[in-house]
Amino acid sequence: MLRDALLALRADMLHAEREHQALLQSVHPQQHVSARNLLHYLSLRCHDLRDLQDDLHNAGLSSLASCESHALHQVEAVLKHLGQHFSEGAFCDYPTARRILQQRATALFGPKVNPHIPHLMVTFDTDMAENYAQVKAFLLAGMNVARINCAHDDPDTWLAMIRNVRKAMRATGRPCKIYADLAGPKIRTVLLAKGRKKGRLKVSENERFLLADEDAALAPDAKAIGCTLPGAVAALRPGDRVLFDDGLYEAVVEKAEGSIASLRLVRASAAKPRLRAEKGINFPDTVLPVTSLTEFDRSVLPFIAQYADIVGFSFVQRAEDVAELQTLLRQYTRRPLPIVLKMETFEAVQNLPSLLFQGMHEATFGVMIARGDLAVEIGFERMSEIQEEILWLCEAAHAPVVWATQVLETQAKSGVATRSEVTDAARAAHAECVMLNKGRYMLAVLDSLRDILHRSGGHHLKKRYIFRPLSIAEGFFKRTSTSPNTRPAGRRKAKSREK
Repeated sequence: MLRDALLALRADMLHAEREHQALLQSVHPQQHVSARNLLHYLSLRCHDLRDLQDDLHNAGLSSLASCESHALHQVEAVLKHLGQHFSEGAFCDYPTARRILQQRATALFGPKVNPHIPHLMVTFDTDMAENYAQVKAFLLAGMNVARINCAHDDPDTWLAMIRNVRKAMRATGRPCKIYADLAGPKIRTVLLAKGRKKGRLKVSENERFLLADEDAALAPDAKAIGCTLPGAVAALRPGDRVLFDDGLYEAVVEKAEGSIASLRLVRASAAKPRLRAEKGINFPDTVLPVTSLTEFDRSVLPFIAQYADIVGFSFVQRAEDVAELQTLLRQYTRRPLPIVLKMETFEAVQNLPSLLFQGMHEATFGVMIARGDLAVEIGFERMSEIQEEILWLCEAAHAPVVWATQVLETQAKSGVATRSEVTDAARAAHAECVMLNKGRYMLAVLDSLRDILHRSGGHHLKKRYIFRPLSIAEGFFKRTSTSPNTRPAGRRKAKSREK
């Protein structure tokens, strides 16, 4: 029976809330409603609901397909249509959830001229420190957030950029938030020993070469490439994948001993395969001995605390990382300085529920889907699926989302967007903010993006999803359950077929 299946779901959702009272009590008072809803939604997504959704849809009832922001309320609303009524306190409903999310997006990214499209974030290059006219033009073209990447330039340059933004704000009357991205751990290639020619190392598929620490002792004729992150090579195990240059090159570890590992190149997505210095390295299968907050990040925190409105947390992985940054920021400033958690690694995605609950220790925070590194880490084939899951969980937490990396990038660099980029930009209407990278044609990109988002924004809520079990949700309860028989556990199927 439909009612029995829904009652079982409701019981599990309430059980999850009872089981995690200590977690709920730890969040900021303004986040309590959101924390409860996130627990309810995580419980819901431990079930395979596809048959139940079909039966609900056929019966002319809500199929729970858009219940992320108000999960338990939606289940109870359907039960009321089936004659079941409840006397317990009210749960977060859709109007309340929508109001909370809108308020948080405004608190995080500021007010905006066009309420019907997401906020627009523009990444500054070095020229913006001296080009006031361009900064002013960005503001007039719709920029709501100016992004400063602290992996580049220096505090003097950043301050010049900020002063240009403040000056443009006064001249135009347009508000603009300053977003400062922490650099995070730098994992880059260094050319070593044999094979160096004009700053590159020639490689071919199925060829073996060495990956080593920068200071590793190598034979003079060794064909090797170095890694800037100490200890990364020692953490490798046979079978681990190593990706270079945004995933253009994929190698697999065949042997690892201390600071030197033997790799075999299994894929080279370039006509003339060359490994170059200063290119990124990703270790999707390896737990690295690295902290998300580097010494450099710590050194620039006083500047960020004084001048920025938002801080982007690069390569965050665990809730403990977030707690550490929250503590440090409180030491440097008494004003609220919201954190945006950047989803860039597979570990961060797996830990997303815990990251969200830790983020809820503050009244306002956000999440960035940093699709560049994330796509390399998880595989391009999974990117669409994973970004949907991140959007679902963030909506359940009423946490604003930044849709980032390569949005209309071809247009930014060449002046003309590809067809697939336009489709991707339209999907960005699911988020509360869209980030643009650097480019010569940024004003044209802002104009195009506003038009695309305005046209697609009226449609993106009208979708029906089917709910198979969500591994992120199941993993959260496996890690946090305190009793051996705690529900929900495992991949259970919600019985629903009516005879």
